[in-house]
Amino acid sequence: MATMKFYTEEEALDKVLGEKGTSIRDGYEAEMNSFLMGEAIRKARLSKHLTQEQLGDMIGVKRAQVSRIEKGHNLTFATMARVFRSMGIRATLDMGSVGKVALW
Repeated sequence: MATMKFYTEEEALDKVLGEKGTSIRDGYEAEMNSFLMGEAIRKARLSKHLTQEQLGDMIGVKRAQVSRIEKGHNLTFATMARVFRSMGIRATLDMGSVGKVALW
């Protein structure tokens, strides 16, 4: 019976996209992070029983912009802060031995 080689996620990404620091790999990771943050925003909105239009009214944008945000497009730190703050969701950044810092 032949043996199979199993790869870690990191090894697979290195093989397919290149090592960290290459433009293709960095672009992929940036897109993935934006997508995941958009998903977090969508899940938070749904947990608060808000429509995209209602969230848009809360942060001063149209429903279409909320849709783009939830897809990870046009997503800046300022936008994330505005969205989460408007829904009353607090966030902290763990700085290790320094402690936690409130983001908003």
